[in-house]
Amino acid sequence: MTARRRLAVLAACVVVAALLAWYGATRFTPSDAPPPDVGSVRLGPEPGDDVGSYLAKLPAQLPPPGVQTLALVQFGNELTAPEALAAVGGTEIDEAVLRVPLTRVQTALRFEPLEPGVAQATALDTARQRAQMQATADAGRLTGRPRDVAAAEAAALAEPGCRCVLALVVRSDRAGLQAVAARSGVRAVEAAPPDATIRELALAPLLPEQTERADPPPDDGPVPPA
Repeated sequence: MTARRRLAVLAACVVVAALLAWYGATRFTPSDAPPPDVGSVRLGPEPGDDVGSYLAKLPAQLPPPGVQTLALVQFGNELTAPEALAAVGGTEIDEAVLRVPLTRVQTALRFEPLEPGVAQATALDTARQRAQMQATADAGRLTGRPRDVAAAEAAALAEPGCRCVLALVVRSDRAGLQAVAARSGVRAVEAAPPDATIRELALAPLLPEQTERADPPPDDGPVPPA
């Protein structure tokens, strides 16, 4: 093969390689990448964690100044909707964690996204109503003690003024999250990585009963009648 022929073949190979690279770049765009794993970013202590150690590490996880991120705002006790909204004022709320507190009775954590573009008070009240419907449905399909617990939850959640907001997922920057963390009734603020999305979050807020270790609370108390 002559030198000219070899050069022609080499040039053709370069053109083919360039075309393949262009096709790959246009065929497999970022939108084709798989979505982030659901529940891959945990917010809240791991089971059995020491509560003091968990709380002590949270300030270092706040985002850099000016960077907004999602964060789990955990309350010292379940709050009414107005109290919870006041505690996170100045932030955007994405999701609510609702729980009915019953003495020495394990009750469900109910995770409810808030409707976008709706006044926060209205969206949070709608979330409470959805949680009440879920508890009612649970009471209809369960038996024994679990049925009685779900019925008691449904009765409590039916009240607009119930103390049932355990935590809220908010979006804010470092200064906003620091302001929230300093407010009365707020026990902890745990920030997610700045690039985390709401679908990636696995929420496990501290319960008021968990003062030393993140262990399951007792479940040996009487269930109040619905």
